Amino acid sequence: MNQKGAQGTTGFPHSRVTWRTSSYSGNGGGQCVQVGQCGGLSLVRDSKDPEGPVLAFKADSWKAALEQIKRGDFDLG
Repeated sequence: MNQKGAQGTTGFPHSRVTWRTSSYSGNGGGQCVQVGQCGGLSLVRDSKDPEGPVLAFKADSWKAALEQIKRGDFDLG
């Protein structure tokens, strides 16, 4: 996987990943996040730009981040 600094990753084999859209995205399609799994990594991308940058997290790091979000540890409002 090639990396492109803080912009995310490029050159990732998007076609080999099954992407799931966040249940919080709603039907309007405004701010959609998609998550996929590949090779022990949790991948996150913007559904409006499926060929754009992909953030890659180790699975345990992604799980910890989700737990913190669910607890309200971050001000996401």
